[in-house]
Amino acid sequence: MTLFVDTSVWSLAFRRDVASGAPEVRALRHALDSGESIVTTGLILQELLQGFAGLRARKDIIDRFTALPLLIPDRQDHIDAAELRNCCRRAGVQIGTIDALLAQLCIRHGCRPLPTAGLETIALAHGLPTQQHTTLNVASGTLPPCGDPLTFWREI
Repeated sequence: MTLFVDTSVWSLAFRRDVASGAPEVRALRHALDSGESIVTTGLILQELLQGFAGLRARKDIIDRFTALPLLIPDRQDHIDAAELRNCCRRAGVQIGTIDALLAQLCIRHGCRPLPTAGLETIALAHGLPTQQHTTLNVASGTLPPCGDPLTFWREI
């Protein structure tokens, strides 16, 4: 299954002078070393470029991301992301606009999301489990039913 890595994980991986021991970074390194398919989107690239200063960092990020296929949201992705966000909100789970769009891209493309700090923070704030994606079934491409909590990532 294709891996979708969120900004927070890339940022941890790029920011460290020494290798990060974070589980997300270890999972990313393993995926890269094993040749697992990894994709990104323009929003992730843009967030990284906005978060790092200097021409060298900019060039490094652009060079590395050139090798990754870009998932490009279409009109229906934006419509479905809005519905996903609304369903989550009705269930008492606050999810940001960008996180909803990234989740929708994973659903449509059948990607396995690497845990993200933003979504994990949302889940933990609401006392939700963070072990297995259940409600948001990435493999089947279904939106979570309204009233159910959002659990979006797999245990690493």
